[in-house]
Amino acid sequence: MSNTKIYISRNLFLITLSLFVFSCAHLGFINPSSIADEIITPELLKKHIYTLASDSMKGRNTPSPELDSAANYIAGVFKSSGLQTVNGSYFQKVGLGIISLGEDNHLKIFKDGGEISFKIKTEFTPFDITGNQEVNAPIVFVGYGITAPIYEYDDYKDIDVRGKVVFILKHEPGEDDSASIFKGTDETEYSNLSEKVKNAIAHGAVGVLVVTDPLNHTSLTPRGFPWPSLSKTLPKDALPMVLIDETEKRIPVVQIGEEVISKLLGSVDELKNIQSKIDSTLQPHSFVVENATVSLKTSITVEDKSSQNVIGYIEGTDSKLKDEVLVIGGHYDHVGYMKQHADTVDYIFNGADDNASGTSAVMAVAQAFGAITQKPKRSVLFIAFTGEEKGLTGSRSYVNKPLFPLDQTVAMLNIDMVGRNGIDSLYMVSEAISPDLAQINEEENKEIGFTLIDEEKLPGGSDHMSFQKKNIPFLFYHSGLHSDLHKVSDSPEKINTEKTAKAARLVFRTAWRIANDEKRYKLVDSTTLF
Repeated sequence: MSNTKIYISRNLFLITLSLFVFSCAHLGFINPSSIADEIITPELLKKHIYTLASDSMKGRNTPSPELDSAANYIAGVFKSSGLQTVNGSYFQKVGLGIISLGEDNHLKIFKDGGEISFKIKTEFTPFDITGNQEVNAPIVFVGYGITAPIYEYDDYKDIDVRGKVVFILKHEPGEDDSASIFKGTDETEYSNLSEKVKNAIAHGAVGVLVVTDPLNHTSLTPRGFPWPSLSKTLPKDALPMVLIDETEKRIPVVQIGEEVISKLLGSVDELKNIQSKIDSTLQPHSFVVENATVSLKTSITVEDKSSQNVIGYIEGTDSKLKDEVLVIGGHYDHVGYMKQHADTVDYIFNGADDNASGTSAVMAVAQAFGAITQKPKRSVLFIAFTGEEKGLTGSRSYVNKPLFPLDQTVAMLNIDMVGRNGIDSLYMVSEAISPDLAQINEEENKEIGFTLIDEEKLPGGSDHMSFQKKNIPFLFYHSGLHSDLHKVSDSPEKINTEKTAKAARLVFRTAWRIANDEKRYKLVDSTTLF
């Protein structure tokens, strides 16, 4: 055969192969993961990370103009990848506000015909989760204020607190007892004050008096929240951030000191005796405080500082399954920069790993989904969350006002810090909570090659928790903690972009499986894990 004929034959073969590949792609025969592997590269992740974690972003504090710049960058990537808007926008408003303590706050106890007013800061102090209300009501002591069916423990058993102010201890029974049913010496979610307040509201309480449990803690100072208006040394802008919508449902919540305890119970020793009975028997010792009522008022002011989640959407192709949604997300905010600093020092908390790495992985997975002609059966919603560092506010806002019904949200994949530590290992936090998803992830990991470390929890939490609390199965991808966390040294050059790309590829494979599945996934009760 002549060289000319060989050349023509080779060209015909290549043309035929190209046409075959093109046809296969449209017919769904090409492996989407192969396409994703070509798109999700260390170079792509490096580009995104160096952009989000650049000094020009000034640490992406919530809220800030620099965070808005990061949001615009992410939205541009979603748009160029072919992702759709939701309600005509790549942004979802998150109604954030900064709260200050108002001027009109009081605590008065009426008992046995007498009245005493207590001093703010030294005898009572409002918490940052307090409401803007005044209540006048009887007082009911309800132990630790815990209702924990998983432990068959309920401080509200056989007591009616509707329309009452509850008086509760901080922490939980057996705090220093390694054999405690409340997970030994590890704190459970039930010890969290915000959870106790939610429980009080659920039982009909109209106010909460909180006291440090005296058997385990010597200081009973009513610290509440360190409000700048009550301090001569705190910066005036050291104020908490809240979701504005949530402030409307709040009730007065204050911490009280020894003077109030003595007025209500006679002495601190009496409170110790009651606490000892609860801890030793794990039975409620709740009661109405006899001949006592309280007048409690707390006031707050709210300054609107709204921010935004960034969203991109791919509609599913199956006539039924497209109504089901997979959420893939990670937070794009960080903690900003030091306002007072020497000119010669690094003062910007770039947040390269936390969480430019995870946000970049979300964008890379979105770009891979967008590049594949064959779209998934289920719909996929990509979300870059704002305000994670301010109390998961972006994800909490989303689940409070979801763009798609939560009962149709089949799973949430959260990516938060995937750029550090050994390239061969990856933490999967609380896999046991979502065993069906974990199995899919483990099967897909066979092609990626990570050693997956099942970690029960990591300190601080992340945005998956907002979805978990709404009973949505989740997976949390994390490469482990390190000494640069929340320091100026969390810089882009320390990121292992090969590992970040490897993690993003695993997320893509798992997400593609879920998005083309027909199953609904199990969520195991996990109230003791967070």
